[in-house]
Amino acid sequence: MSSTAPALSFVVPLYFTGDGVSTLLDAFRDLTVEGGYEVILVNDGSTDETLSKLEALVPTMPYPVIWVDLARNYGEHAAVMEGLRRSRGEWVVTLDDDLQNPISEALRLHQHAVATRAEVVYSYYAKKKHSLFRNLGSWFTNLLASFFLGKPRDLYLCSFRCFSRSLVDRITLYSGPFPYIDGSVLNATNRIETLLVRHEERADGQSGYTLRRLVRLWMNMFFNFSIMPLRVASLFGLVLCLTGMGLAVATVLEYFYWKKPPTGWSSQMAAISLFSGGQLLILGLLGEYVGRAYLTLAGKPQSLVRSAHHHHP
Repeated sequence: MSSTAPALSFVVPLYFTGDGVSTLLDAFRDLTVEGGYEVILVNDGSTDETLSKLEALVPTMPYPVIWVDLARNYGEHAAVMEGLRRSRGEWVVTLDDDLQNPISEALRLHQHAVATRAEVVYSYYAKKKHSLFRNLGSWFTNLLASFFLGKPRDLYLCSFRCFSRSLVDRITLYSGPFPYIDGSVLNATNRIETLLVRHEERADGQSGYTLRRLVRLWMNMFFNFSIMPLRVASLFGLVLCLTGMGLAVATVLEYFYWKKPPTGWSSQMAAISLFSGGQLLILGLLGEYVGRAYLTLAGKPQSLVRSAHHHHP
């Protein structure tokens, strides 16, 4: 393995990339980066031909490649964290395996980061070439991040970004089982820049962006990088308490002032359901925090590596 660290590292998580591995590797062939570059590919538990394609094609590449095979699917953020830990570049660009973000735009991100001396540069698009579902999911994720993490509203969180070495070293200190890279970034720096980049149509394959993955991402944001859900639960509990007190006062006034006996079985059941449901919701929030704390203390791994390989032509 070369002892000289390159100027730029590219980290790409792979999930059911299949035949796209060839296109992805070819995209890095003719790059010119002063100080050199390396590509880190992390196979996130794909069970198709992704692994066999890597084994066949990586040894023919004319540039350094590190490829890692995770023991199972741990999710995009865990895969990227594994790639960041293995990167050696002074700057690190993360991008998806579908090449909707061209490599030429990745070089622009790197140049902008160097010129502005930012610790991270996020990309944004004039027009995204994603599906309506993915665009809505990204919009809602950014909305939640603004509320729960204090993200600036004009900052668009995106997986296509460029990190400085010092920021990578800080965010990879997190070893818990529920990584959320953008949450770690927002906690670790305020030297953030953005750059308008080109976004292209997906060449082939289907996106792995699903509702289940979105919910997992949102839960990591809620419970691992913010205590806002607990504050919301406390506020909700206060509202329910005040509502109950108000109903109790109304019942007493109705009986003593208007001489009307309390009636209404359906309204009573509705009130009981409301309050008991609120209590269960708050208990569920507390249980989620306690459960995640337990799994972290118990040492649940962020990811496990089956094998790692280094190709240096």
